[in-house]
Amino acid sequence: MSSILLALIIGGAFGAVLDRVGAANPTLIGKMLNLSNLHLMKAILLAIGTGSVLMFGGQMLGLVDVAHMSVKAAYIGVFAGGLLLGFGWALSGYCPGTSLVGAAAGRKDALVFIAGGLLGAAAYMATYPAVTHSGLLDKIAGGKVTLGTVPDAKYEGLTALPGDLLGIALGLAFIVVAFILPERITQKQPAAATV
Repeated sequence: MSSILLALIIGGAFGAVLDRVGAANPTLIGKMLNLSNLHLMKAILLAIGTGSVLMFGGQMLGLVDVAHMSVKAAYIGVFAGGLLLGFGWALSGYCPGTSLVGAAAGRKDALVFIAGGLLGAAAYMATYPAVTHSGLLDKIAGGKVTLGTVPDAKYEGLTALPGDLLGIALGLAFIVVAFILPERITQKQPAAATV
């Protein structure tokens, strides 16, 4: 019971942060994707970088157990699904997590997105046997792999580089990019003149 309560508290706090930075606002998502407001992109890069440094640094210090690391198998369907998710995100301004935050904030469009996601999941379940036979779920690159080797992990590394150091280096790179990225790349469109 305590793990469920902890999950609800952490999930609620994470949702509040997502709402605060604007990740549940489709307008801000659209501005990020058309590069006219990169505030949200900077927040995402900073969060990923900080999480990476803390996780891999914690592994090196023995504070994070490598056994808790979960690596998903790589297969063609992951890339196809990623493209579909990206297209849906750009079209609607929501991803599965931010749609729940938007719904909790009272956005009706988020409820429509959630309903569409559930219908899509049902369609995938109904067509799963055909998807399995299509080859989309065949493992590539050895299945469960990481970029670098992580000591005491049961996953292969694509390179011989130490995975912990690689994770920290990539995390630090994300943090640096978050700070040097400008607020916008494209220029604001001038307001239309009124007569």
